[in-house]
Amino acid sequence: MEITSVIFGVLGGLGLFLFGMGLMSEGIKAVAGQKLKSILASLTERRFVAVLLGALVTILVTSSSASTVMTVGFVNAGLLSLSQALCVVLGANVGTTVTAWLVSIFGFGGFQVTAYALPAIGIGFFLSVLAKTQQIKSIGRIILGFGMLFVGVSFMQEAFDPIRESTRAQEILIALASYPLLAVLAGAVLTVLLQSSSAAIMVIQVLALQGAFGTDWPVVMNLVIPFILGDNIGTTITAQLAAARVSRNSRRTAMGHTIFNLIGVAYILPFVWSGAFADFVGWITPWEVSATTVMAEMAAAHTAFNVINTIIFLPLIGVLEIVVVRLLPVKEYEAEAQPVVLEKYLLDTPVFAFGQVSRELLRMTQIAERAATTAVAGLIEDDTKKLDYVRQKEEQTDEFQYEITAYLTELSRRPLSDELSDEIPVLLHTVNDLERVGDHAVNIAEIAERKVSQKLEFSEEAQEESHRLLNYLTEMFEHVTTALKDGDKDSAQAALGIEETLNNMQVELRKNHCRRMGDNACSAEAGLIFIDLVDNVEKIGDHLTNIAQSVIGGLQWEHHEPKPELIAE
Repeated sequence: MEITSVIFGVLGGLGLFLFGMGLMSEGIKAVAGQKLKSILASLTERRFVAVLLGALVTILVTSSSASTVMTVGFVNAGLLSLSQALCVVLGANVGTTVTAWLVSIFGFGGFQVTAYALPAIGIGFFLSVLAKTQQIKSIGRIILGFGMLFVGVSFMQEAFDPIRESTRAQEILIALASYPLLAVLAGAVLTVLLQSSSAAIMVIQVLALQGAFGTDWPVVMNLVIPFILGDNIGTTITAQLAAARVSRNSRRTAMGHTIFNLIGVAYILPFVWSGAFADFVGWITPWEVSATTVMAEMAAAHTAFNVINTIIFLPLIGVLEIVVVRLLPVKEYEAEAQPVVLEKYLLDTPVFAFGQVSRELLRMTQIAERAATTAVAGLIEDDTKKLDYVRQKEEQTDEFQYEITAYLTELSRRPLSDELSDEIPVLLHTVNDLERVGDHAVNIAEIAERKVSQKLEFSEEAQEESHRLLNYLTEMFEHVTTALKDGDKDSAQAALGIEETLNNMQVELRKNHCRRMGDNACSAEAGLIFIDLVDNVEKIGDHLTNIAQSVIGGLQWEHHEPKPELIAE
């Protein structure tokens, strides 16, 4: 029964942990927006300040896991860059050593964030359900996610209580202490099992205090330091779990956390074997190591390792960033998700600024095209992976809309020629049309999910008509993209011709649907989904028509110098 309880506790706790992480990330993105992004960027643009920020947050919540998970959430929400996040995590490694000092000084672990998890869940739930504004609802989701996350951690901790309290387990740890590499591994495993680096170190501190490693205190320090090093490796697993299902930069942050702790342990171990590291800790502490000071000595060793590692890696953050980028390269389908690039220093040179806008607008067009065509293909093929992809693309169109709109608003305040002034409102309408395309793509994805969940099938004729819609939609996007890229009015006219075809198809396909319903060739549920597909594709065609008409009306990118490479490879 104990083994069953451990397994069930870990599975349930892990599920709550990942669910809470998802809620936190969504809430952060909704609440923070661009203002918080700017604030965080300014706070962390200096590496040393970013390290201090990471240490301070970790000290406040007495959990490096919590602060690292928050950092991963900020990266996932696009609020921190990879290099900034790596600096914050370095600081978290230093901040987490404070708990070991509290244990050694006061004999307890200090503030326990899990004690506030249930109230957080209650408060977060009521805010997310009862609040009148969307911002308060999002704050509620953050609080709810935070509480769920740590309830999950609490379940995992409780599941492993039998192991932590086992006399046999303590005997194994003591035996392992004679083999530094095994002790490092044991420290890492213990931290993973307890889901808390502070708890793992506390166990070792208490064992040492009780004389489990002997009473020759300088020797004891050499025995316990490898466990402390292993703890620093084990604590990185929490960030890996948090980043497992989110953005690539989040996974890179977690990978960077693991790499600098692994490398730190690797170069410190020879000094541990020789006894030099324990001597160094003894040299920097103003007391003799003894039964009354061994816990503080261990806290000092923990702090010394993390401070040394931070000092060494802080100037090498750029190198570490390159390493994790190469270990986790951007896949081809992710290339389009790179941040919007609109340089503010070009605002005083409007011609160049418009060139940047044109490039990013075409990137937005490409993303909207992928969202729309993938949604239709996903519906036809019942491919849920494609439907998940559609939501990612729609989020990107939202980001492009905000960034381009804000940039054009700033640009409108500069002295502009009449020609450029006239183009700004047209561009704003174009951006809004592309964002609406993304919304309709999500609508198609949602009806496709309904089709999959209800196991509905299109008739052979409806399948063929869906493919025709997809082909016309793809062709229309190609013409609109060419029209925007080159100011090509012929391509714009071709797009208008396809839109007329889509309008005629809407009438034709509705008639065909009614005939099939009368012949019992398809179910009513499948028929409704088919009609929703037709209507959404037709509305996408309307928005693309607006863009094509803007080109015909005089939106001519070719006048902007220098002409950018508009389509990113």
